[in-house]
Amino acid sequence: MRLMSRKRHRHRRQIRDVYERKCSPCQQDDTSPCGEGIRLGPYLPEDIWRHIHALMPLRDAARAACASHTFLRSWRCRPNLTFRGETLGLNGRRHVIKREEMARDLIRKVDHILKNHSGVGMKKLELYLYTCRKINSCYLDRWLHTAVTAGIEELVMSLSYDSEEAYDFPCSLLFNGSQNSIRSLTTLFLSHVWIADQELEWLLSNSTALEKLRLLSCTEIVCLKIPCLLQRLSFLSVAACRKLQVIESNAPNISTFHFTGNLVRISLGGALQVKDAEMYCMHESNMIRYARTKLLSWAPNVETLSIASNNEIISTPMLPGKFVHLKYLRFTLYEDEAISPACDYLSLVPFLEASPWLETFIFQVIRRSMKHESIIGDSSHLRQLPEHRHDKLKSVSIGGFSSAKSLVELTCHIVENASALECLLLDTTRGSFSPDGCSVDKPGQCARMGRKFLVEACRARLAIRTHIEGIIPSRVKLDVVEPCRRCHDVEHRDSIGV
Repeated sequence: MRLMSRKRHRHRRQIRDVYERKCSPCQQDDTSPCGEGIRLGPYLPEDIWRHIHALMPLRDAARAACASHTFLRSWRCRPNLTFRGETLGLNGRRHVIKREEMARDLIRKVDHILKNHSGVGMKKLELYLYTCRKINSCYLDRWLHTAVTAGIEELVMSLSYDSEEAYDFPCSLLFNGSQNSIRSLTTLFLSHVWIADQELEWLLSNSTALEKLRLLSCTEIVCLKIPCLLQRLSFLSVAACRKLQVIESNAPNISTFHFTGNLVRISLGGALQVKDAEMYCMHESNMIRYARTKLLSWAPNVETLSIASNNEIISTPMLPGKFVHLKYLRFTLYEDEAISPACDYLSLVPFLEASPWLETFIFQVIRRSMKHESIIGDSSHLRQLPEHRHDKLKSVSIGGFSSAKSLVELTCHIVENASALECLLLDTTRGSFSPDGCSVDKPGQCARMGRKFLVEACRARLAIRTHIEGIIPSRVKLDVVEPCRRCHDVEHRDSIGV
């Protein structure tokens, strides 16, 4: 009996040993640096544990690497590295330490992590260093070299706009002899980086897998040339590159184009795939006219279009060309004369007429006061244009709605000619489109509105009641946003009979 018991015990031990040899390494060798064994959980293959580790936030992943050999190996080949103050736990110390000290801590931590990275498996490197005014370029060069050697796919460099020394992007680091070390790059975002035209053109020519390109405040770029080799490039965003004069692209498959800054000459070549276009030119006038006369030539198939500019001085002309695919249109105009009285708000009708498939129209006016002719006290009849049908238009929102006669005429025109209209939103505040009239999310903290602005908001409400509410079909939901009573004194409404 005793012999059989020993045999049985030996047999069980052999089975256990075989089973443990087949188990995940997490259970075989997981020990903390102190040598204490730690059981991570169920028996899983190491690649699954690595996947779980890669999904952890950066700080949590670093802590886990201190407790497990498996996670430590995973940490040294972590695929996605995003460095900013929040991810490294420095933002909570913002009020405790000086900005310079926090920047030094950030640089030290980033450098330590990348020095200990094996270079294997790195796919994404994001450097958000806008808090670092002082950073030695040798750090950036070393980090870039580590990334491109690993065959990086996504690279983000967001540097400080008030850096003491501009960072000269080291294109030479990205090319190792005849081996193109950036052939896997799919996303490139450069912010406040010094890079000249020829260097950027060379970089793009060697990034044939590139899908997304973002350039922000790269002030040395004058002519942005994108070669036809970038067959996969679908997203292009250019913002605040103050010396830029020309954007010339031959990439055939750009579907999203976003531009912010002073208007430049734009040629997207054969990129007839542009579906989403944004043009934010805050110091330019007549951008709506530009969109009607010029944008149609390089984005004829656009489906979503957003335009923001200073004001409109010249009327939008009637032209034969149409935006036959446009479904979403947003105009944002700034300054007091967003639409010049010389061309008035009805001048927008030709644009609507040129968009036969338009479903959503948002018109936002950011102004301090209203200088147009008011409809209040005006006994003349409202103007009516020859019939222009907008049969696909379903939703219309007008922010910064005022008592301007031509704006009321535009609204009436839309209501009477949009047979599919479902929702009309008229916001008499600053155009925040907040349902209770608050300009910010926190009640009681609205953007300040002077007495003249509040009086005009009340006049706008009176114009809506007098001229618009009576013609709204029953199928249309009318929403009117007024200044909130919590944040503003509105007792003067009675003085104008609202």
